[in-house]
Parts: sequence; C-alpha cells; structure tokens
Amino acid sequence: MKYITTWSVPQGSFHAAVARFLETGGAPPKGVQMLGRWHGMNGQGFAISESNDAKAMYLWQAQWADLLPMTVTPCLEDADAGEVMASLGKR
Repeated sequence: MKYITTWSVPQGSFHAAVARFLETGGAPPKGVQMLGRWHGMNGQGFAISESNDAKAMYLWQAQWADLLPMTVTPCLEDADAGEVMASLGKR
C-alpha cells in the first residue's frame, strides 16, 4: 500500500528537526520504502512511501511525532482509483 505523508515544521522545533534530519537522514525503518520526499520553502513537506507493514509506518511517524505534526493517508494510483469509481455506476 502507498501512503502520502504531509508535515509542517513549527518554528519552535525548527532547529531540533534540522539537527535530527541531518543526523539520521530521515530514512524510514525496515519494511517501509520511501518513493520520494519533497521539502517546501514554507516549512511544509510531503513524502510518498510504500509498505505492507502498518507497524513499520507507525514507527517511522512516531520517530518524528515529538517535532512535526504529520498526517498519513493511504492512497491509490489513478488506475486503481478509476476502477473503484467505475464500480459506483451512475447516480
């Protein structure tokens, strides 16, 4: 399953978040593959990851929860979403 993770860096935790990122690289734990990560100049960012291990995803987010508010959303690619939409029929 793929996930979209979004976060923001509060001003009060900026320096601690930068230090942790530079120390660890923000790499995911075993069981999670990060497909890409982008950092906005406004202190917000997002990552796309893939995992079949919900506990590994939870661990990755928990490693940052003290510094960054995050939202993790399971997601589908267009083809899969299209199949679901097509199954709805006309209303």
